[in-house]
Amino acid sequence: MPELPEVETVRCGLVPVMEGALILRAEVNRPDLRWPLPDRMAERLTGATVVTLRRRSKYILVDLSSDETLLIHLGMSGRMLISGPAVTSGKVLGQFYHDHPAPQKHDHIILIMDSGARITFNDARRFGMMDLMPTHAADQHKLLSGLGPEPLGNGLNAAYLALRFAGRATPIKSALLDQHLIAGLGNIYVCEVLHRAHIAPTRLTGSLTQTEIARLVPLIRDVLTEAIAAGGSSLRDYRQTDGELGYFQHRFRVYDREGEPCPTPRCKGTITRITQSARSSYFCPICQL
Repeated sequence: MPELPEVETVRCGLVPVMEGALILRAEVNRPDLRWPLPDRMAERLTGATVVTLRRRSKYILVDLSSDETLLIHLGMSGRMLISGPAVTSGKVLGQFYHDHPAPQKHDHIILIMDSGARITFNDARRFGMMDLMPTHAADQHKLLSGLGPEPLGNGLNAAYLALRFAGRATPIKSALLDQHLIAGLGNIYVCEVLHRAHIAPTRLTGSLTQTEIARLVPLIRDVLTEAIAAGGSSLRDYRQTDGELGYFQHRFRVYDREGEPCPTPRCKGTITRITQSARSSYFCPICQL
């Protein structure tokens, strides 16, 4: 499942070809993905101008001139692919632009922009989803209303975490994955953050010291920022908008490195994998306490 850096990478790739552009035609090739698609989706998208693209947690939000917002979730295998001429309206769009390929079997939604670009949502497993909602009520959408603060925003700070962690007998790994607590953190990056913080994933939140909690916030931001700069991590089906792989997986310190030496200087530990809530946790039992 794409995590925040992968979704942010896709959003950034879409901005140059979608923001300010008119949707000349929308093609909806099936009635549903994970859930039924919105009524009259093609009709409602056609003729609308894209005002801005935002991200909330792991969702992309496309605000339209029609005062509606298109909500996109990539699911396990969803991809947003850009094709079109190399130069449009005087803008060279470089790596995110390719000639239009022939339609593929799993091209479920296609947006033809007035720039000549074609945005294709391809999803072989159909675990992705799209919805349309009034822009003014977007924050009240059932998938967004209960989300916690963004990990890269000002709403996440040590005081907030200390308040939410106090007295809780929840493993820190599970707490950081709770989307009601922090929006957008996923399994890969929580493993990486906890290793840098030298905190074991099994530690109970109520046992963390103020110093340990204060250490978490900048490390969360560092790991996510580095992953976004590297284009995210490509596991299984994830691809960037240009179809290329992300590269942060080559910088993993612990994730998917079971049995390898701990990368912490002077630590003689070996990366271990355990299962927590049906997910793999990778950590060093020596330097993560």
